[in-house]
Amino acid sequence: MYKSKKLLLLGSGELGKEILLEAQRLGVTTVAVDRYEHAPAMQVAHSSHVIDMLDAAQLRGVVEKEQPDLIVPEIEAIATAALVELEVEGFTVIPSARAAQLTMDREGIRRLASETLKLPTAAYKFADTYEEFVQAAKEIGFPNVVKPLMSSSGKGQSVCKTEGDLEDCWRIAMEGGRVQNGRVIIEEFIRFDSEITLLTVRAVNGTMYCAPIGHVQQGGDYIESWQPHDMTEAQMNEAKRIALAITDELGGYGLFGVELFLSEDKVYFSEVSPRPHDTGLVTLVTQNLSEFALHVRAILGYPIPEIKLITPGASRPLKATEELSEYSIVGVENALSVPNTEVRLFGKPVTKMGRRVAVALSSADAVEAARENAAQALECLTVEK
Repeated sequence: MYKSKKLLLLGSGELGKEILLEAQRLGVTTVAVDRYEHAPAMQVAHSSHVIDMLDAAQLRGVVEKEQPDLIVPEIEAIATAALVELEVEGFTVIPSARAAQLTMDREGIRRLASETLKLPTAAYKFADTYEEFVQAAKEIGFPNVVKPLMSSSGKGQSVCKTEGDLEDCWRIAMEGGRVQNGRVIIEEFIRFDSEITLLTVRAVNGTMYCAPIGHVQQGGDYIESWQPHDMTEAQMNEAKRIALAITDELGGYGLFGVELFLSEDKVYFSEVSPRPHDTGLVTLVTQNLSEFALHVRAILGYPIPEIKLITPGASRPLKATEELSEYSIVGVENALSVPNTEVRLFGKPVTKMGRRVAVALSSADAVEAARENAAQALECLTVEK
């Protein structure tokens, strides 16, 4: 019988689904874990479990039962203290338990980047109560950006333009965070020209970078991404310097999504995810190796000889506008009629307001044409009861 490595995925959304598919192509046995049944990655995994991943005992229980070679976090909301203990006991956490713990909330990674590594970031303050929040927002100045320390897909983020917005921004952060009544970060509003994701891969044969991915966000969640994004040589060199510094500090093997702001020739560090990034879905149609293939190769200890941009491309996610227990996505045939376009339906069992349920991926000879194609394809798609 073929003896394979076993990968335990913590968080089984659409990104996790692509990770497991790539792992299976390399002969890996896959186990998907999430807090709800029939999550996208569970639909392709060899086996699956439903647990509260913030419950240390439940998390430890599934790891001890499965005895995986690799524990791969795909979301932030995990009992990271349990991962630290499991790593000490000999389990391999990707890229490391420390990285998972630092990036679980925005405070750890922001302090590491700004205070330890001295990387350029927006000015920031933290607050635990509404009174502290009001004081911090006034000290940072208006407008500012308010985020819960722990959230997913940009939930709970808002721009506080004036003192009159304080109550609403606090409410949004409290409702959008993974932890009720949790801590928030208040950031200086940087007037940037664009924001990018620099996918950075740490592999056995060194650190490599994908072509920069431009993206547009609303409410902290991406609504469009494209690759490559135009940058000056100075900006690219600085972006790589920042990405190398933060990923070297986090260590381990795997792909990291490093988010950066570009302003003239200045580059500011924003956030880092030690895993494939939602804006990187575009790499499914642009690169010789997608971000998911790169991540899996790296964590398995395989070399990555070259990351090559094959064609410009763009992505546009489809989001639900209401909560539905039963739904369908219509217009796929029309979307697929757009030249050089693919549509991926995630297969999520239910919808929620703003939840991504599909993505249109287009390629073309130029970025602008790819963006137009992706936008046209998205217009064809609707979520219906």
